[in-house]
Amino acid sequence: MLLAGCEKEIDFKYRDIEPILVIEGAVTQDGTSVSLTETTPMDEPMDRRQVAGAEVWLDDLTAGTSTILLPSGDEPDGPYRSLAGGVEGHRYRLSVTRQGATETNTAECVMPPAAAVPELDFAWIEMPYDRVAVLRVRFAADQEQCYWVRVYRDGEAYMWRAVSGNAVSGGEISEVFMTTRQDISEEEDDTVLVDGDELTVTIAPISRAMHDYLEAIGADSTGPRLFDGPMALGYFLAAPLSSSTITFHPSEIPDF
Repeated sequence: MLLAGCEKEIDFKYRDIEPILVIEGAVTQDGTSVSLTETTPMDEPMDRRQVAGAEVWLDDLTAGTSTILLPSGDEPDGPYRSLAGGVEGHRYRLSVTRQGATETNTAECVMPPAAAVPELDFAWIEMPYDRVAVLRVRFAADQEQCYWVRVYRDGEAYMWRAVSGNAVSGGEISEVFMTTRQDISEEEDDTVLVDGDELTVTIAPISRAMHDYLEAIGADSTGPRLFDGPMALGYFLAAPLSSSTITFHPSEIPDF
């Protein structure tokens, strides 16, 4: 009996489509920031340049006021910002009109009450491959509310998680983030922590729609469409941030 095998080379061909606008807007107690970028073809490097020349404004529908957001930063087409912060209980509408466009993208959001300031600590846990430092985050929470928990390492985005009210137990949410291995020579650069690193955790109360969007993004999907008007991806949220910071000192971390 003769056994024969063959391999078939598959050539993936992607449809060429026009870039899609990506809007990432947030109103906090400290101000408003809106990033405008475009999707990038799969066979090209990621392009995070900001879309220039757009008209961006924020309406406080509760107070009846309107604020124009202007580009900021080192680039003339940097993120659109305003120092005007949000107010708890107010409904906001973000509007974006691209240069030369005849239609406007809009999204609305109500700013909920701030979440409790999170309590943070580290603990070592034994894994089959090494000991791992876990960051434990606890905060008082409402079962009717969803939350966006973000972790920053020395001011840079590090990890995040969308949490629903189903995770509430005893009136609080407790989340565990696996961070660095004890043997950092075997650790990836995107997760390694060294003595003295500062981790800041922010908690943003978010809507169920925003929660579902973040869940989809975490699963490498575009998520539900959150903007009215022409096709656009991204999100808009109004959320006061609560935060807490902890310094990583591996020699002082207890066992879990």
